[in-house]
Amino acid sequence: METDWMAKGKCREVPPATFFPSDGVGVEVARRICATCPMQAPCLEYALRNKIDHGVWGGASERERRRIARRRRLEGAAVTSTQAPRAVTDRR
Repeated sequence: METDWMAKGKCREVPPATFFPSDGVGVEVARRICATCPMQAPCLEYALRNKIDHGVWGGASERERRRIARRRRLEGAAVTSTQAPRAVTDRR
């Protein structure tokens, strides 16, 4: 996955520890920074695709990313299970 977006993120303007908070207040501080960042979407997608467990990425906490990933898995499974079965050609 492309990482050029990292050089354009607002996170470059603050200490990295800001995005690895130990409490809910710290998560909110990081989210506010992410909310105005033009790189929020690619940042979140990067964290989801790489299964990053720690920190705030793309404005989402660890718990929120787990929920997003779970929802995507379930939606993918639902699409797969609702697709019509392929026709079987009778070759007698």
